[in-house]
Amino acid sequence: LRLNALIFQVRPAGDAMYASTIEPWSPFLTGEMGRSPGWDPLEFAVNEAHKRGMELHAWFNPYRALAGEKHAPSADHIRRKHPEWTMKYNIDWWMDPGVPEVRQQAIAVMLDVTRRYDVDGIHIDDYFYPYPIMGPDKKKVEFPDSDTYARYKASGGPLELTAWRRQNVDQTVQAIYEGIKGIKRHVKFGISPFGLGRPDRRPPGISGFSQFDALYADVELWCERGWCDYLAPQLYWP
Repeated sequence: LRLNALIFQVRPAGDAMYASTIEPWSPFLTGEMGRSPGWDPLEFAVNEAHKRGMELHAWFNPYRALAGEKHAPSADHIRRKHPEWTMKYNIDWWMDPGVPEVRQQAIAVMLDVTRRYDVDGIHIDDYFYPYPIMGPDKKKVEFPDSDTYARYKASGGPLELTAWRRQNVDQTVQAIYEGIKGIKRHVKFGISPFGLGRPDRRPPGISGFSQFDALYADVELWCERGWCDYLAPQLYWP
């Protein structure tokens, strides 16, 4: 097929498709969160890709805590250890990007993989703040981070809500990039943002969802600052 790289998801929701001391084994391997499958899927994937001359990039979901209600969280999962850092939005549980410790954990797991595995890239998807949902009244349901924002303002924070949310994401992206390069300069950092750029920077006639305003992802800024090596935009429409 002439592929030169595989992108393998290793952190679907605060869990690990590899041997981790930070987060529990993913339930997608055995049906039970925290149970070891008896082998290391990431190590296997890296070795098999490299045998075939392909790169292996490890894909992380930065802030999703639980995908629906199918799998119960283990005792060492963030939902059990720090429930105050998580909240339910739509069918999923989310980690609050406004909590510094949440950002630190997301960064820590990516840098841990960078150190311990011979990956060629670290990759994150477009779930920063979640895609907005509509309530029964057809109005947008706000992401429930008002308490976190209130603490930020009480501490003297100057930013209004949307700028603060973007800053939380920006700081994570910058820290991941700089952390990776500080460990292994050759490892790439890739991002799969939503496929349309900022509304004020699109060509005339191009309309649609704004990740800048709804997911708080300032992708153009990350490119301008050099905080990523490549983008693989997600193009989920006809």
